[in-house]
Amino acid sequence: MDKVCEEALSKLKALGIDTQLQADLEWCLGSYKADKNPTGLYEMADRALVIFNTEKAKKTKGVTAKLTGDLEKALKSR
Repeated sequence: MDKVCEEALSKLKALGIDTQLQADLEWCLGSYKADKNPTGLYEMADRALVIFNTEKAKKTKGVTAKLTGDLEKALKSR
């Protein structure tokens, strides 16, 4: 889950979208590294998936089916 969230964070930064989610993801990744509790990562992945699906519908370059698929797969593994 942490790797998928890092990938999502990287893509959000590259696209320059949702700076609040970027900050929240960074915080949750740091928290996860400290306590290994993935609850926050799942919440952020849910938020990121909504944003990426919206961007994918707009055909935003760089938002791929693989990215959204990886997020969906990670969320199903809860």
